[in-house]
Amino acid sequence: MTTTVKTADTPLETNTPRFEAVRSARAFEEIADQIRAELAQGRLKVGSRLPAERALAVQFGVSRNTLREALRSLEHSGLVRLQKGASGGAFISEGSGLAISNSLMDLYHVGSITPDQLTQARIWLESVIVREACERATADDLAALERNIEEAARASEEGDFPRRAELHFDFHRTLAKMSGNPIMVIMMNGLLAVLANFVNSIGEYENNFVLPSRKRFMKHMHAKDAEAAVAEMEASLKRLQQAYLSRVTESDAERTVRRRAAPRKGT
Repeated sequence: MTTTVKTADTPLETNTPRFEAVRSARAFEEIADQIRAELAQGRLKVGSRLPAERALAVQFGVSRNTLREALRSLEHSGLVRLQKGASGGAFISEGSGLAISNSLMDLYHVGSITPDQLTQARIWLESVIVREACERATADDLAALERNIEEAARASEEGDFPRRAELHFDFHRTLAKMSGNPIMVIMMNGLLAVLANFVNSIGEYENNFVLPSRKRFMKHMHAKDAEAAVAEMEASLKRLQQAYLSRVTESDAERTVRRRAAPRKGT
């Protein structure tokens, strides 16, 4: 992209990004804000390539290190894609909802989201998704869900807990896509990312009831009985929630026992 320089005789093109020098102590944030503003104004669009790093640093009046910090923050939020090589550069991406996933994960790690709140929100969101997915499901969608169940059954028989857990998460991701709403997909992906972290922390657990529940759920999906499908999914997720939280309680109790058994300093 060539940068148009405005003079008294040269009007600024309406589709050219308008960046100004920044003087804030947190300059990288102001740079990111300006790029977001240009996107909002339509002067930057998905696929747009930002000016070369050197030229962009000059426009903002900052060092290239500060500019890189701003671009990395935008990449972290999923707004910018950084590509290396001769044809590389910084491009406006389609967005992936990564910022939401990262924010939810951060809130979980600092304790602002508890396991109880996490699993409860997942149940509420899933009920909305299942109802819409049931109404919109195509033959291909239902076939994909059936294949997922078959693969999860094999993973369970082989004792492959990580594979089984990931397939169960994929089942819910597929349902979210079937809803036809990208916001539902983003929110579900964010919740599942945090939930996967939580499940890994509590270790392997028994969930033999899940696959039979999936089969009952699919009968309702094939019949397009949304209410029955929602009821079956809610019952299964609430049972999972109890299993998850009981493991958390057990882990807390084990930590308490170890702490009490540990020798005190100075004794």
